[in-house]
Order: sequence, then C-alpha cells, then structure tokens
Amino acid sequence: MSTTDGPTLIPDDASAQEIADREAKMRQRKGWFPGLSDKWNALPRQTQWLILIVVVVIAYLLPILNPPLITTEPGNNWQIALAQMSVYALVAVGLNVVVGYAGLLDLGYVAFFALGSYTAAMFTSPDSPYVHIPYLWTLPLAMAVAMFFGVVLGVPTLRLRGDYLAIVTLGFGEIVRILATIIPAMKGQVGFQNVGHPPGTDSSGQPIFLNSSGTPWYWLTLTIIILVLLAAGNLERSRVGRAWIAIREDEDAAEIMGVPTFKYKVWAFAIGASVGGLSGALFAGQVGFVNNQKFDIATSILFVAAVVMGGTGNKVGAILGGALVAYIPLRFTAIAEFKYLIFGAALVVIMIFRPGGLLPARQSLLAYGRLAYNKLKGAVGDIPPSGKVVLEPGKGADNE
Repeated sequence: MSTTDGPTLIPDDASAQEIADREAKMRQRKGWFPGLSDKWNALPRQTQWLILIVVVVIAYLLPILNPPLITTEPGNNWQIALAQMSVYALVAVGLNVVVGYAGLLDLGYVAFFALGSYTAAMFTSPDSPYVHIPYLWTLPLAMAVAMFFGVVLGVPTLRLRGDYLAIVTLGFGEIVRILATIIPAMKGQVGFQNVGHPPGTDSSGQPIFLNSSGTPWYWLTLTIIILVLLAAGNLERSRVGRAWIAIREDEDAAEIMGVPTFKYKVWAFAIGASVGGLSGALFAGQVGFVNNQKFDIATSILFVAAVVMGGTGNKVGAILGGALVAYIPLRFTAIAEFKYLIFGAALVVIMIFRPGGLLPARQSLLAYGRLAYNKLKGAVGDIPPSGKVVLEPGKGADNE
C-alpha cells in the first residue's frame, strides 16, 4: 500500500445529504434575500461592472434628481445632507478596515477624524497663526498626520485584545478632545472659522465649493469613496487582507500558522486612521468650522454603530450604515434628538435578527474563489450517490 496516495472516497447517501444540509444552512445565513447573492455571484464579471457603473451614475445624479420619497427637504437641504452622508460613509469605510477586516474594536476612531479636521483647519483657516497652504494639500497631509498617530497609538497598545483594547482606544479619543480644549493653539470651543475649500469659481465668479453648496462636496467625497473602495477591495484580496481575516477569526491560530499578527494589526490601524483623517479634512472643509465640540465619544460610538449596522467586514455595508446614521436624523427632524435611542434599539434588533448586519461580509477572499466554488459544486453534483465506498482504479494499491 502506498504511504502517500490513499483511497479516494466517494460520498454515500448520508454524506451527500450532509453536504446538502450544510449548503442549506449557509443559504439561510445569507439573510432575507438568499437568492440575490447567488445570482450576483453567478453573473459574469463584465455584467457586474456594468451594473456597478449604472449604480455609480445614479449616485452622482442624486443631488440633481432629489427623489421625493427620500429627500430631506424642507427640513434640511438635500444636497448638504448628501455631503454629510458621504462623509459618514467614508468614515465607516475606514473604520471597517480596523473593526471589520482585522477584528480590532476601536471605540476612539473619532480621534483620527478630529486630527484630520484640525489639520485642515490649522493650515487653511485665517484664524490660525500657522503657515497657510492650499486646501487640497491638506487632504494627504491629514492622512499622513492621522496615520502617524495611528502607529503611535497602535505600537504600544495593539498587544492588548478585546475589551482592554477598546478601553484604550476610547481613552485616546477622549484625550484628543481634551487636548483640543486645553491647548491654546487649538482654540477649544472658539474653534477655527472659514476653513479652506478646493479652488474653482462658477460663471458668476462665486466659489464652487461653498459651505452652503453641498453638491460639489458630495461629488468630491463620492469620488474619493470610489477610489478608497477600489484600494480596500485590492487589500481584501491580497495577502494583507487574508492575514487580517485570519487575525479576526482566531488570532492565536493565525500566529501559530506564521502570520505576523502584530505587524498586520499596526497596518490595519494605520490604514484605517489615514481614511479617518481624510474624512475629517473633508468634513472640516464642507462645514467650514471646527471646534472641540464636534468630536465627542457619542460621535465615535455612532461610527461603530454604522459599521455594525451596515455589516462588519463588508465595505458596501459600511457605506450603507454610515449613510443611514447621517440620513435618519436629517430626514426625520422631529425625532433627531432621539437618534441615540433609535440607533441603540436598531442595533439590538439587528443583532437578534441579522447578526451579520444589513449586508453581511462574504467569507470568500480569493479573487477567483467563485470559479473554484462552482467547479467544486459541479464535481460534487456529478458524483452519483451510492451506499458504498468506491476506490478509483490505479489508486490506493501498489502497482507491482
């Protein structure tokens, strides 16, 4: 008998039924529309891209269309609401890298958001005594500053896990807000007014990017979201993304298998922090005013709620969750003061009936995982069930 090639087992009726039951349970976990995900995965890649292009075009047309059923008017300007929703969606995409991909509970993500906002304000506002630079230059600068502090926070703290890490990050978020209050250069509650904006004027000579004009800010942020999504998708399918998922599922097992867990956790913190800083700079430019009251712990919890509500580990779900967190108080102004109660109750309901969020993350990470899965499913389906274990000829015995 060969020591390397064993008998090839063909499943009997019981094992075939077990496979069918397992697939049925997987379909049940997919949620309310189990067939939709299968149909989407079965589409050719070109068809998927065509559908996505149509969705993107509709997203760009939202400020012009102003759909009556979902508009925030007359209570709030629809274009400005879209700009705020896009900023929150970008925040959720960045936090999803930390919480969704790497499984690190970061309750102080608002600190990176604040760092990006203050970077844009201190280098563009006339209230700042520092050197002034064009607003667009502050976007990469805000990413770099937030990434630096993400590494500074991550190196000494990412050896902690679970609740301990959550408490440390929560404290870091509060420290940034307190420093903004007590450091004179950051102006506390007085803050910075007339934060800069991108260049450009319309036909009448008025700046395109006004604080009262939400459409240009929405289009700019939406374009950045698309670029960040493409980068996040490539990361998810790369070795880095697979390492993050391994750390999220079982950090000890990942480390035993040779994954440098600490290094990849620092990477996740740094990349997530850079996106948070970028979104903060966009927020500062769109609002035009930055002070320490905009970056409290409640806002940080809303960011986490957006990721959990949309779907932890799913970048599209994070966009949906972030947009909903910003949209609901703007749409229903009568209940805006109860937004924390509403989101808390919504999270409880979602955790009971939809543990994976509105759009749960897919478990497949390989770029060609769909093709491999279809081939495997077809191979299993072609095997006729029998009650016996069959050996393929030429295998399982020595050919002497």
